[in-house]
Amino acid sequence: MLRYLLKRLLILIPTFIGITIVCFAVIHLAPGEPTALQSELNPDISKQAIERMKSHYGLDKPVYVQYALWMKNLARLDFGKSISSDERPVWNKIKERLPITIYINILALVLEFLLAIPLGVLSAVKRGSLYDRSVTVVVFIGFSMPGFWLALICMDFFGVRLGWLPISGVISPDFSQLGAAGKIWDVTKHLMLPVFISAFGSLAGLSRYMRASMLEIVKQDYILTARAKGLSEFVVIYRHAMRNAMLPVITILGLSIPGLIGGSVIFESIFAIPGLGQLFYQAIMMRDYNMIMGSLTIGAVLTLLGNLVADIAYSVADPRIRVK
Repeated sequence: MLRYLLKRLLILIPTFIGITIVCFAVIHLAPGEPTALQSELNPDISKQAIERMKSHYGLDKPVYVQYALWMKNLARLDFGKSISSDERPVWNKIKERLPITIYINILALVLEFLLAIPLGVLSAVKRGSLYDRSVTVVVFIGFSMPGFWLALICMDFFGVRLGWLPISGVISPDFSQLGAAGKIWDVTKHLMLPVFISAFGSLAGLSRYMRASMLEIVKQDYILTARAKGLSEFVVIYRHAMRNAMLPVITILGLSIPGLIGGSVIFESIFAIPGLGQLFYQAIMMRDYNMIMGSLTIGAVLTLLGNLVADIAYSVADPRIRVK
């Protein structure tokens, strides 16, 4: 197991470098640059001033030199300074925004798995029933409905028409005047829609994976043997079949980790949540290269960690994978 783990860790290093090279190249190949945005807002700015700005941000150097300097700083865990008016360190800005993003996405991930696994198992057990068909309809709605569109519908219905839930931010203006229970309820109300929107799309896919995996498992001989021994249907399904049907779900869990940031861009922008997704969107609009690379690096690390967690979990669940 230790040898397998070391092998997987060594593979992560060239993979991470390859990801950063591709991201750095794509950002610099995209049209526009930070100084172009500033010059567009000020038509009287001189060419000499633009050149001085490029020199100040290091944009006058060849791209491969810029990448080498960026990697050198990254080796010291320095993401550089934001190419914006405040010029604050990128890592400080990420640290301020990361907790709320992680918090919302963990809640969404827990909600997704708590709902998707029972839905998938029951759909497989009751295959062809009215319940199975009803869940299938809901699942296809979840697959086909864009997240931003569902978010706007929910904001209009629950926030504007009914007035039950707030539609922006994470706290109310009078938050500091509330008691402890009032503060908890205030944050909970603000997070209900973002968490639901974040979980709904993935919920559909995960429940289908669980259903398909369970249908395959319940056909196995050892399940027939368990039933022939007189075990209750509950024990057969939830103790023998469900454990083995979880293997595909383990993979999805690992691949869900990078989505903690990537999936936040849409709902954080729509609900005006001051998280890392909103910061990433603003950095793209401002062409803030260092900020974009900082966010993409965090996403790349989470992606690699997610794959590593999935591989380890897979090898623990099925030791034959380690041998291969």
